[in-house]
Amino acid sequence: MTFAQAIVLLASLAGCSALDPYATFPRAARPGEDASLARVAICYDTFVSSLDQVQAAAQDECAADTVAIYSSTDWYLQNCPLLLPARATYMCTPKK
Repeated sequence: MTFAQAIVLLASLAGCSALDPYATFPRAARPGEDASLARVAICYDTFVSSLDQVQAAAQDECAADTVAIYSSTDWYLQNCPLLLPARATYMCTPKK
């Protein structure tokens, strides 16, 4: 196996999960939002990932006794790579 073939093989294996949503740094609370709530953010590709997948990833990042409530999405690319440009921020609100 040549070096080029090995690179192609590794890239194809990694490609299966390369575009899955993943956690990143959330944005700060905006005026009018409860700054005491924990926040989580998820990087994702709007063409590959469904909003349900993003919501599930956010819920996994929140504490067990909270619910991930959508807050906003941005595309600034400071915290997310070019292939996953959208960053959705969620607030972890206590379950009622």
